[in-house]
Amino acid sequence: MTTTTLAVLVPLLPFLGAVTGLLLGRTAPGFVRPLAVLPTLASLVLAAIVAVRQGGDAAVDAATELTPTGSVPVELALHIDGFAALVALVVGLVATCVQVYSTGYLRDDPRYPSYAALVSLFTSAMFLVVYSGDLMVLLVGWEVMGICSYFLVGHYWETPEARAASIKAFLVTKLGDVPFLIGLFALATDAGSFRITKVLGAVAHGGLDHPTLIALLLLAGVAGKSAQFPLHTWLPDAMAGPTPVSALIHAATMVAAGVYFVARLLPVFEASQAAMVVLAVMAAVTMAGSGLAALAQDDIKRVLAYSTIGQLGYMTGALAVGDRGAAVFHLVSHGAFKALLFLAAGVIIHAAGTNSLAAMSRMSGLRDRVPDAFWTMTVALLALAAIPPFSGFFSKESVLGAAEHVSTGHTEHAPAAAGWIVLVAGLLTAVLTAAYVTRLWLLAFRGRGAETPDHGRQPLTMTVVLWVLAVPSLALGGFAYRSLPDWFDGRDLAPTLATSVLGTGLALVGGLVVYSAWRHTTARAARAPLGAVAAHPEGDAGLVEAEAIATHTPAYGDVASAPDPADPGRLLLGPLHRHAATGFHLDAVYTTLFVRPVQTGASLVRFLDREVVDTYVRGAGTLPRWLGTAVRRAQTGNVQTYVSALLAGTVVLVVAVLLVATGA
Repeated sequence: MTTTTLAVLVPLLPFLGAVTGLLLGRTAPGFVRPLAVLPTLASLVLAAIVAVRQGGDAAVDAATELTPTGSVPVELALHIDGFAALVALVVGLVATCVQVYSTGYLRDDPRYPSYAALVSLFTSAMFLVVYSGDLMVLLVGWEVMGICSYFLVGHYWETPEARAASIKAFLVTKLGDVPFLIGLFALATDAGSFRITKVLGAVAHGGLDHPTLIALLLLAGVAGKSAQFPLHTWLPDAMAGPTPVSALIHAATMVAAGVYFVARLLPVFEASQAAMVVLAVMAAVTMAGSGLAALAQDDIKRVLAYSTIGQLGYMTGALAVGDRGAAVFHLVSHGAFKALLFLAAGVIIHAAGTNSLAAMSRMSGLRDRVPDAFWTMTVALLALAAIPPFSGFFSKESVLGAAEHVSTGHTEHAPAAAGWIVLVAGLLTAVLTAAYVTRLWLLAFRGRGAETPDHGRQPLTMTVVLWVLAVPSLALGGFAYRSLPDWFDGRDLAPTLATSVLGTGLALVGGLVVYSAWRHTTARAARAPLGAVAAHPEGDAGLVEAEAIATHTPAYGDVASAPDPADPGRLLLGPLHRHAATGFHLDAVYTTLFVRPVQTGASLVRFLDREVVDTYVRGAGTLPRWLGTAVRRAQTGNVQTYVSALLAGTVVLVVAVLLVATGA
């Protein structure tokens, strides 16, 4: 088969698996798991073949016009360069791992068939975004991911948290998608085409009339989809969905789509210096704010959610300094270790017996009970903290190196101000990342929370996936920066000495400070009561999660004591802790600025409709009803009454005529 044919099959196979799974989910449940795993696995294999054939060489392009539009054509086009080939490979790997993991995690869930089909559709949509060479076709995948996230985040729809989170995720991302769509039309109008290659050609020849406006409109959609400030608030709440869904969204789909879109169209943004500075500021605020918020969270999944927001900030920061190679390198590296973190968190949720959102302050004795999760999660956390030689070190240092290069004025692609903004924020975030990573590891695996019963070993499908993802989390970075520069525009991805020493040193400082604070708080709380946990029958991890969300109680019993006070985050953040724990009250700000005015306006419209418009409508019907009543009462059916009325009318007419005649 040709490379083009293989590339078409990559998104097509999961789509067919999703459709077939929905059709056969109830009638042939035995086929559900094969239909979930095998098409995605086949797409992974085909994506690997496409990547090998592409090999970082010239892009593979193919197109056919879908339908004549009369002006700007819409084409079913493929554009596969090194970026697309590598990102598709990560999408396939993570999606396959999630599907395999879910067969054990949700083995007894009655809605598993629809869940698996939606995950396959989600994967197909992301493949479409990655391989698409036409912006309108890309938009289809972009929007399909949005609706899939709505259903998957709301998988446990019986619970108010899941319903609210799914609606919030849908509305916030749609808030960004409206200007995004306008920006796409404006871009196509200026460039004369939706084809990505033609758009980039127009940019290269100065064909954009409104580059700043277009770039800012597109950034609104990117901020919503990739959870960047100020449209990031939906992502932490999306943790109400099943943990494998969180792994899929955070590592390979949805949030990666915005970063990938900017990387694909980076020359459009580079055409506006103002847009690059805005992108840098957005990345800086996102990185620093999410790091502080992660340090204050007690729930392990929310820590990882804010971590994702911050790491996406690194990627957008790399784009803000004009280095899409560093951005995609970190996207690929992050996809492996973030998927591992969430899937390991799913194992911990089951073993810890706290609640569906895994309060770290109530964990105890997990290191020995879940050794697979302990070792693999340790690897992923070290990668997240950018400790050498783990993969996150190389990809994060490529971002910091690019920012340092721009800050010294050695590039024409981005202003020096953007370089300084990203560099300072990136170094600050390196400290915060190491801090919350150390805190998570200490509280999860060396915590003093209430002891919980042992629920046995996890299904093999869950633990094997952890070790599969541990390999790229450990070794991908060192391999990629040496072997894949041609896939990333040929730019050198090797860490620079200055940023490597500075970034690693700051990370070590952050980790040591948290460890010291933890030792202090642990000693202070040594005589605090630990409480007790009542036994709970063993259950499936997915059902445990659903039950805990529904009842707002610990999944395996009721913890009698207060959460473990040995939390270094409270000590280090001080009075800032309560603000950081709520995401700096950004939801409250949105409620005040947007929700309440809309609700007030809706109440006013309802009042006007009910008290004013309905009054006129009722009045318009009342007058004819009164007239009809009067006429109906006159129609008595009595002949004598009719004759009497006729005579009376005749007399009145005669009198009137006489009066008129006399007056004349």
